[in-house]
Amino acid sequence: MTQKTCKTAALAVLALMAAAPCAFALESDRRQPIQIEADQGSLDQANQVTTFSGNVIIKQGTLNISAGSVRVSRNSKGEQQMNAAGSPVRFSQTLDDGKGIVKGRADNIDYSSATNIVKLTGNARVERGGDVAEGAVITYNTRTEIYTVQGSKAAGGKSGKRVTVVIQPSGAQSQGRKK
Repeated sequence: MTQKTCKTAALAVLALMAAAPCAFALESDRRQPIQIEADQGSLDQANQVTTFSGNVIIKQGTLNISAGSVRVSRNSKGEQQMNAAGSPVRFSQTLDDGKGIVKGRADNIDYSSATNIVKLTGNARVERGGDVAEGAVITYNTRTEIYTVQGSKAAGGKSGKRVTVVIQPSGAQSQGRKK
């Protein structure tokens, strides 16, 4: 697997971090080397598809992602499509300006560079400080910085589990980070 291909795959995976509402990851992370560990990795150069499977761990600076599998493809226009699957996929990253850490999880996380949409599906949860968003599906547009959270019934499920959002008062978040 070439270094350019690994970087392409990892850069698409980094888009997972955009799933955090109003979260701005450490700028310095982008200049850090990308480390990918997995039980297996494959590259289909002709079809521009890279796949990592088996206990996938991706690190870049403070960014940490763990998944069962990660698949990244690129079309002829250079647009990337990424899918991470796991039980669950987990991610965390330190935010700029001492704003704490953003953490999240979902059964599947998809990203499309063409639409700038990150979609967390299945037991989706994003935490930042004391703020929490939970639902069956969390969708985040990295261009507009608009996110939506759907309960299971709205997402086509049968259980009718509702969305849960907890927003801390301004002072409570900064106090929570000092602990």
